[in-house]
Amino acid sequence: MHREITEITDRTPRLMDQLLEVWERSVRATHLFLSAGEIAEIKTYVPQALREVPHLIVAWKAEGTLAGFMGVDGQKLEMLFLAPEERGKGLGRKLVQYGVERFGIREVTVNEQNPQARGFYERMGFCVCQRSELDEQGRPYPILQMRL
Repeated sequence: MHREITEITDRTPRLMDQLLEVWERSVRATHLFLSAGEIAEIKTYVPQALREVPHLIVAWKAEGTLAGFMGVDGQKLEMLFLAPEERGKGLGRKLVQYGVERFGIREVTVNEQNPQARGFYERMGFCVCQRSELDEQGRPYPILQMRL
């Protein structure tokens, strides 16, 4: 179960397609409160977010396929998505620890309706410091600001 973690500097079209595919599979497995239509709508914003996040870190499986990725801006973990078959194997923990050590991550935002994510970040040492009724796009999905 070798996983190589690297920061990406060249965001090629092929890599962007792989990232988007992992994002969608991950969201469908974890964001059960979103309809298929809402996922499709959000998916239209993802490529821009992937292009613009200052630090894009990916984890590769031994055979060269994408296992997961995260995006970091300043001290904030902007995104963390794993291929569904990678969940529960320690890769998320490894990525977050990498981010804390390399980039000084101290903050993350999670959907309140994704209790698995909240529990994961709490196990990583984060605690809820603020709650908003609406998500970043103004939709009625409460979000939790968490800090280390």
